[in-house]
Amino acid sequence: MSAPVPVTPEQRERLLRLATRASVATALLLIVGKTVAWLMTGSVSVLASLVDSVMDALASLVNLVAVRVSLAPPDAEHRFGHGKAEALAGLGQATFIAGSALFLCLQAVDRLLRPQPLTDIGVGAAVIVFAIVATAVLLAIQRHVIRRTGSTAIRADALHYLTDLATNASILLALGLGHFGYDGLDPLFALGIAVYILKSAWEIGAEAVSLLMDHELPAETKQRIVELAREQHGVLGVHDLRTRQSGHTIFVQLHLELADSLPLAVAHAIGDAVESAIENEFPGAEILIHQDPVSAVAQERRRMLAHQMGERAGR
Repeated sequence: MSAPVPVTPEQRERLLRLATRASVATALLLIVGKTVAWLMTGSVSVLASLVDSVMDALASLVNLVAVRVSLAPPDAEHRFGHGKAEALAGLGQATFIAGSALFLCLQAVDRLLRPQPLTDIGVGAAVIVFAIVATAVLLAIQRHVIRRTGSTAIRADALHYLTDLATNASILLALGLGHFGYDGLDPLFALGIAVYILKSAWEIGAEAVSLLMDHELPAETKQRIVELAREQHGVLGVHDLRTRQSGHTIFVQLHLELADSLPLAVAHAIGDAVESAIENEFPGAEILIHQDPVSAVAQERRRMLAHQMGERAGR
């Protein structure tokens, strides 16, 4: 996951609220349209898309709540903030999506066993075209917000709607084939959509679990943090870098290697300079820095090397 474009906390909050509200509004609009299309056509593919939109609406409502919670400032019982609410929302969305996919599989199998002709195909196709346009507009908004905030919850929501684009395109094809008498392909398209939705659920769940398990930030982000620290005057080296992300906040812990003879006040000032440099590139980051005398670091490295050589000799 690449680092987001730096934004202020106020800008982030405004962008997240825009994305969540647009998502809920779009989902509700699509549910109404697809319900009408399904009732008029009887297409199980349209039903598949309708169920997916219902799941999207539920997921978007979860996002709305999760984003509100994640934006709350740290308190006495949550000193590290509430950012993991976004990852929990992503995990919940994965469950919603997987459930909808299994439902679609059952409906498609039932239609394969008991075929039914499609009706009012033109109306259904018009509704699906409208759904494609509305989804594309929402995705443009969400991608802008993701690029600026890196939000896991919005990324998961966008994956729903990206799935919708592929789903709606396949439904349009199924309706077109039905118009020419190939009604039997409709449930097969629904099965294909269900498999695609299950894949999406896996991807969303995997990313959410990764954040909940405090997975390290991407290698390029960590490398940039080390570069920023090394660029500061007086820093001789950096080690024991540890990172994680909780919602929109990244957490950085590192050790600086400094000259033995530096006064405490100077060492403190160097640490502040490193912290400021990292914060400037990663706004809102929580940074913890420990200063080590370079001789102590060298001594520890020699000790560890001797220990490793001893283990190898023992083998």
